[in-house]
Amino acid sequence: MADDPVLTSIKKAIEDNTIVLFCKGTKEEPRCGFSMRTIQVFKEMGKPFEVVDVLPDPRIRQVLSGVSNWPTIPQVFIKGEFIGGCDIVTEMAADGELKKVVDEAFSKA
Repeated sequence: MADDPVLTSIKKAIEDNTIVLFCKGTKEEPRCGFSMRTIQVFKEMGKPFEVVDVLPDPRIRQVLSGVSNWPTIPQVFIKGEFIGGCDIVTEMAADGELKKVVDEAFSKA
C-alpha cells in the first residue's frame, strides 16, 4: 500500500495545502449539495483552499476514507488535520470555531 499512487496523491494534497476539501466536483462546479455547501463556507472565509474532485477515480474515495476514518464526502483537512464533513464544517462556521481554526492555520502558514 505504501507505493499506492492514490494514497500518495491524497497525502500530498493534505500536506501541500493549508486547506484542502475532498469533494464531489470542483470548486467551480460542485456535483452534490453537501460539497457545494462546504465549498461555499470556505469561499466566504476568503482564504485560499484547494478542492480535490473524488469523482474521476472511485479509488480516491475508498483510500481517503481509510486515511480519515470517515465514510462520507466531502472531507475537510486544515493544516494536515482532518476536520470533518459538511455538517461539522457548517456547525463550526455558524459558531465561529471554523474562523478561529482557519485564522490559526494561516497565522502559522
